[in-house]
Amino acid sequence: MIYDIAVIGAGLAGLRCARLLSARGLRVALLDRKESVAAPVHTTGIFVRKTWEDFPLPDEQLGPPIRDVVLYSPARRTLELRAERDEFRIGRMGWLYLHHLEQCARAGTRWFPGARLVRCEEDGVVFVRRGREERVRARFIIGADGARSSVASQLGLDRNGTMLTGIEEVVPPVSAQPVLHCFLDPRIAPGYIAWIANDGVEAHVGVAGYRRGWDAASALEEFRRSLPFAVGRAVERRGGLIPVGGILPRIASPRGLLVGDAAGAVSPLTAGGLDGALRLSTFAAEVAAAYLERGDATALSAYTGDRFRARFLVRRWMRHAIDAVSTPVAAEIAFALLRVARPLAEHVFFARRSFPDSGWRAAGDAMDCGIPGVRP
Repeated sequence: MIYDIAVIGAGLAGLRCARLLSARGLRVALLDRKESVAAPVHTTGIFVRKTWEDFPLPDEQLGPPIRDVVLYSPARRTLELRAERDEFRIGRMGWLYLHHLEQCARAGTRWFPGARLVRCEEDGVVFVRRGREERVRARFIIGADGARSSVASQLGLDRNGTMLTGIEEVVPPVSAQPVLHCFLDPRIAPGYIAWIANDGVEAHVGVAGYRRGWDAASALEEFRRSLPFAVGRAVERRGGLIPVGGILPRIASPRGLLVGDAAGAVSPLTAGGLDGALRLSTFAAEVAAAYLERGDATALSAYTGDRFRARFLVRRWMRHAIDAVSTPVAAEIAFALLRVARPLAEHVFFARRSFPDSGWRAAGDAMDCGIPGVRP
């Protein structure tokens, strides 16, 4: 069988692409090196309000809403922020992935678990599964295979360069009150923050930082020891690379395109990537369908990171500012400035801006992206 599209990677971006394209009647093969989409999970899974308002995420697979944020300086001075509306919800990511995979199956997607990509070829992909080399013939390839995308390398597309390493433990809730605790401390989390995302049902305790000379596991242990309150035994550990260089310029070619972390669709400032995964994947599905169904080459030329990078200019500059806060003294000064410029801190956490929609429309009818009243 010849598939129209092979989607490599069954995270949120790959699953959404596969479902949208299969629902359109295209023949889609979905491959992932994991045997199950439910484990291991590599993200905390924090969704912002704009995402759950715009996309049909199952409410029962999202934790209680969070409005409160507490920022901490290296000396543990605090700045408490409270949003007027619910702003964050922690997704139960294993269940969300399974839900999306079921939707893919219903739409006709063919699922290939335990498939490790070997190479991309002109007429498809070669992978190893259960110790045997197999081949899927496909007209087009979508790389949803993470920050270190093999698809990007093999298709000659851009690859992420600036990345954080994140690690966290899922533990019992540290309090009944939903709150997001963020710790600015370059000794523990150089270039980013340490965090406790607590929704009253479970808590995620983690750190992230640049990899040079920094050990994530040791930093997480030090962070746990430094906390002024007890943190329970871990029931799950997660970790992975987080691209923070902004969306990449060249993310499409006549052979395929990139989505999600593979495309760098992550905020350089907050390192949030779930909203970007859903929005860019919706755009990617429309582009791929236009290209395959009508031979619309202008669709591929429209699918470029350059149309988004200007919107991320301020966030990239703020990423550079965070990088400059490399000592506890500098972090204390930055924290003091945030206390004075409180609206800036509130804007960073509560502004209702996300990954920008493309503003592009294919010739003919727009694809139904599954959001009532919204087109991709």
